[in-house]
Amino acid sequence: MKSLSSYLLTLCLTIAGPALAQDAPQMNLPRVQLSAGMHRIDAQVAQTPDQRSIGLMFRKEMPQHEGMLFVFEQPSGLCFWMKNTLLPLTAAFVADDGTIVNLADMKPQTTDSHCASKPVRYVLEMNQGWFAKRGFKVGSKLGGVPFDKRN
Repeated sequence: MKSLSSYLLTLCLTIAGPALAQDAPQMNLPRVQLSAGMHRIDAQVAQTPDQRSIGLMFRKEMPQHEGMLFVFEQPSGLCFWMKNTLLPLTAAFVADDGTIVNLADMKPQTTDSHCASKPVRYVLEMNQGWFAKRGFKVGSKLGGVPFDKRN
């Protein structure tokens, strides 16, 4: 009887495991250090389709100096939404050279689209108000390895 209950428990965890993982934040993505003037940003990098589709979903908090950098293969008219995202965020749509193309404040748990005003490969999500509090706006530049012209 014990082996049957162990088998059933293993079977349930095998079936439910992926579903449970989809309701949890992804916390262990690779990280990159970015600069915004004199400010440093510790950004997790979402570069695969799965990583980008989960993004910052299910997070209940995020330190002020942290964010998530979404990296795409080629520039396109990217749009983001906030379904299953609990934190108010600001998305910076960023050109290859690190120039902020546009900023969008995004309300948690909505399906409103927030789109780049021109094709970009990068989107940096930070806690809402982070850019405004530091005087960053359209035309401001971010620094770091992703925006280095030698890459």
